Amino acid sequence: MVAWRRDSGGGVNYLLDTNACLDFLLERSPPLIARVGDAYGRMAVSAVTAAELRVGNRASTDPAGDARVIDAFLTGVEVLPFDEVAATIYGETVRRIGMRRGSFDRLIAAQALSLGLTLVTNNERDFAEIPGLVVENWTR
Repeated sequence: MVAWRRDSGGGVNYLLDTNACLDFLLERSPPLIARVGDAYGRMAVSAVTAAELRVGNRASTDPAGDARVIDAFLTGVEVLPFDEVAATIYGETVRRIGMRRGSFDRLIAAQALSLGLTLVTNNERDFAEIPGLVVENWTR
């Protein structure tokens, strides 16, 4: 596996997975809300997560309202582009451990690895087999 790690810039330490963003937006976890507040300015989301949030919005009973909430959230955090280094790590990861339903999860994990970021998720099991990935669950 390529051991490329770059500085994400801007003092970012954490990459929020889509489920962490949804739990925050839906106020499902007081501990998560507190940790997000504590980490403000040191966390980001992947462009992949931004896309997933927008797709989820499509099934909403209030798509316009949800879009406004998502827009406000994405304006308040750095959205990191998915680049060639992340793509290379993604390819190596899939070749090593295989493809499965969580392919977006693997894209997000590859991006966290490429930038040396800790991935914040409530689905640790989905990421357990990805070598070298540091995962934290802020919902507890």
